Amino acid sequence: MNQISPGAMLNSLWTHRGIVWLLGKRDVQSKYKGSFAGLLWAFINPLLMLLIYTFVFAVIFKARWHGQIGDSRAQFALVMFVGVIIHGLFAEMINRAPGIIFENTNYVTKVVFPLETLPVISLGSALFHCLASVCVLLVGLLICNGGLHWQAVFFPLVLAPLLVMAIGIAWILAALGVFIRDLKQTTSFVTTAMLFLSPVFYPQSAWPEKYQQLFMLNPLTFIMEQSRQVLIWGKLPDFTGLAVYLVIASGVACIGFAVFQKMRKGFADVL
Repeated sequence: MNQISPGAMLNSLWTHRGIVWLLGKRDVQSKYKGSFAGLLWAFINPLLMLLIYTFVFAVIFKARWHGQIGDSRAQFALVMFVGVIIHGLFAEMINRAPGIIFENTNYVTKVVFPLETLPVISLGSALFHCLASVCVLLVGLLICNGGLHWQAVFFPLVLAPLLVMAIGIAWILAALGVFIRDLKQTTSFVTTAMLFLSPVFYPQSAWPEKYQQLFMLNPLTFIMEQSRQVLIWGKLPDFTGLAVYLVIASGVACIGFAVFQKMRKGFADVL
């Protein structure tokens, strides 16, 4: 089988799923090892960030989600938090990707290891933190709304195309990061910019009409809007749009995997 083909990509992910699960779990545990609160920090951190963002944007800047939730600060906080969760998942993946090979140099130089799984392992860690934040969000929705919309069951379906897109980008950045040391600083800037250029603190409609098409090129925009559809507004997702997004994301993943496999031959020489 061609080692850079889509079939090889799927075969590698399936064959090494045990490694991904084991090292992903170890990765999460290592982040909180020795801390007093342990894994509780995965829930405390998003809750604290939710409170801070709410205070800054809803109290100080008096931002509102006009026409949809009125002037309720609690509702504004929950709508905003959906965007924060999606951005946080994507940013954690992208920011870590350029340095993921340097974090695991022993796997490159001393042992035979499926290096292509390293970005996938970091995806597992990001998903864990995303799940913790979603739990905080759901509790908030229960308290404020007295219940959850049944359409929330579609949230994993909405999130799936973004995960495929993120892993493709992560493969590219992981490979380039070995040779371009400044890439990590660049991705940090880009993901910070995306926090404010995505509909996190304001609705998509807030952008001027002439910029709407450009706005939609942001890979986070559509997923944030669809996540709010199912979690906040209680509406069905745009299945056609998700299918198109998944096709594009799959293409990015295949390209990313091919780039990574092509460039991995030079990792040991650089490290």
